[in-house]
Amino acid sequence: MSDNDHDHDNNQDNHATEFEAFLDGDPDDDSGFDPADIAADADGASATVHPLTPHPLTEVEELTIEVQEFKSMALRLQADFENYRKRVTAQQQDEVDRATGKLAESLLPVLDACEAAFAHGADGVEPIWSQLMGVLQKQGLVALDLADKLFDPTHADAVLHEPGDGGEPVVSEVLRTGYVWKGKTLRAAMVKVRG
Repeated sequence: MSDNDHDHDNNQDNHATEFEAFLDGDPDDDSGFDPADIAADADGASATVHPLTPHPLTEVEELTIEVQEFKSMALRLQADFENYRKRVTAQQQDEVDRATGKLAESLLPVLDACEAAFAHGADGVEPIWSQLMGVLQKQGLVALDLADKLFDPTHADAVLHEPGDGGEPVVSEVLRTGYVWKGKTLRAAMVKVRG
């Protein structure tokens, strides 16, 4: 056997001895590695390192962080649900207002007929007209009183015009009553404007 072969066998024996010492956790080994760490990791008994902390977390700290994350998630879900509930409630109220507004709008010709009959002195119309107006007012209908007030194009349509003193236009006569339903113009009044 040559010297090279003998040296090769010795190197293999040395490597095998070093590897066995490594696995056995040789106390003279100064590599900083402890094979017990592998065993502890395999058992799951070692603490994990949280990315925001420089030291390993205890199990209680890990559970506290997890509870805080779940609590935060629950609060977000609760806020999202509350916003959804409010949005749906508002949409439902808008739908109801729109539907009742259409009903009130369909009754406006009846109110116009009652108003015209009352203006011409017809008997027995006033109690029915006032009762119908009372019911609709409770639901949100408001008759616009525009006579002798400044002309507002959001509430009135000027169909006639008469000369004035050169100031701001004023409603001189209401030809057809306008109505507001829950704060929105349901039907603009037809008016005669002076100025």
